[in-house]
Amino acid sequence: MKIAVTAKEPNLDAEVDPRFGRAAYILIVDSETLDFEAVDNSENADAFQGAGIQAATMVCDQGAEVLLTGYCGPKAFKVIEAGGVKVANDVTGTVKEAVALLNEGKLQYSDSANADGHW
Repeated sequence: MKIAVTAKEPNLDAEVDPRFGRAAYILIVDSETLDFEAVDNSENADAFQGAGIQAATMVCDQGAEVLLTGYCGPKAFKVIEAGGVKVANDVTGTVKEAVALLNEGKLQYSDSANADGHW
């Protein structure tokens, strides 16, 4: 399964970045093989507005089935949800640990945003 994970650095040992739209990187990870692509999200991280929507569009375009992040705002959540991507909020630890928790069925999917906009 293709998973998008917000990350502070471009590797699997990086801490999950709690910010979705303004995360430093978004890693697109194969949950079975742990092969990944690190997408530099600095353009969105530095955006005045619309960072969450742009990041959400990118996650959907990458074909991710699940997003693992700390906090996701309402506008980004709507885009993600419309793209058919499930969201697990309040995720902490490293990217590798987060993927393992998902694989073990220990993460719950969210049915709404857990942050106000512009967080």
